[in-house]
Amino acid sequence: METAHKILEIITFIISGLGAIVVIWGITEAIKAFISLKFSPSGKETVSESETIRQRLGAHLLLGLEIFIAADIISSAVSPSWEKLGILAATVGIRTVLSYFLRMELKQNSSETS
Repeated sequence: METAHKILEIITFIISGLGAIVVIWGITEAIKAFISLKFSPSGKETVSESETIRQRLGAHLLLGLEIFIAADIISSAVSPSWEKLGILAATVGIRTVLSYFLRMELKQNSSETS
């Protein structure tokens, strides 16, 4: 049983790391795109290009949040105390609300640009 707990802890750690990589990747891409937009020799800075950068960052953040939620759910199987389950419920609730509003904003922005 101890081995199963260790394996689940390792899996949770790996999944959380993947979520962090997705978020960091998105932030890095957004910063690079923003800098290249600001310092482009053509000097064109359209709202649609900025909006595209924002949407791509939002998609990365949304995916990262979903991955973090999955890791939290798996971690609750490792040590299911009432205190940890309460913290998990609050964390998942907050992340789910953030994901919902981020998804709604991405849908709204994509429908406005179409």
